[in-house]
Amino acid sequence: MPGIEINGIQLYYEPHGAGPPALFLHGLGSSTRDWEFQVPAFAEKYSVITVDMRGHGQSDKSPGPYSIRQFSEDTAAFMRALGVAPAHVIGLSMGGMIAFRLGVDHPELLRSLVIVNSAPIFKPRGLKEKLGAQQRILLVRLFGMKKIGEVLSQRMFPKPEQAPIREVFVQRWTENDQRAYLASMKAIFAFDISDRIDEITAPVLMVSADDDYIPVAVKQAYAARMPNARVTVIPDSRHGLPVEKPDEFNRVALDFLAEQSP
Repeated sequence: MPGIEINGIQLYYEPHGAGPPALFLHGLGSSTRDWEFQVPAFAEKYSVITVDMRGHGQSDKSPGPYSIRQFSEDTAAFMRALGVAPAHVIGLSMGGMIAFRLGVDHPELLRSLVIVNSAPIFKPRGLKEKLGAQQRILLVRLFGMKKIGEVLSQRMFPKPEQAPIREVFVQRWTENDQRAYLASMKAIFAFDISDRIDEITAPVLMVSADDDYIPVAVKQAYAARMPNARVTVIPDSRHGLPVEKPDEFNRVALDFLAEQSP
């Protein structure tokens, strides 16, 4: 599969299908592989592009620090280089933050946004949140990627029948470059464009698990501030929604993209 030089680094990406472009942006510690349940469904009608952000997957692990703005500028340059704009952009968690940033900085590149289990701010506010962020960074440094993967997999896929998903999750999480992962985590903890989301004019669908880290009510409040946004909630689901409930997620996202077709 191809790679492309963007902003001095090699980004790995995978193209599938044909039609209007749909760009998928993964979350922290993830990669193109975690869209495996979306690619076949979306590629029937769209030119699907999945890409590994810098520091992730098969893309270059450039030295930090990183920022969500840097990820967004990488993505904008990537879209222009491939000629895939305007595109439907689907972003999960950190990928949703990158999508929000594209919405305020590069609206001309967007046909629509699908924001999954994310928000326009993750910057800790108050002593308790700041201590929590520092604790998460310390846990990664002390226990490494495998242990963090084991803890996260239990939170995201807690049901007994989800054991195979947990095993794959831990194996993939272990492959992360710890230095790049920490740089990306710090980028998330510095992210805040909550005062600019009213500038986003593209149609926005915020897809939320009912048991996500970020409460549904918080997402609804942010959606109300954007001119053309709404929230859809998928019940009995958690942060890894596109993997945990792929059929439900694919249906609501594809229906939304179909609404935006010329």
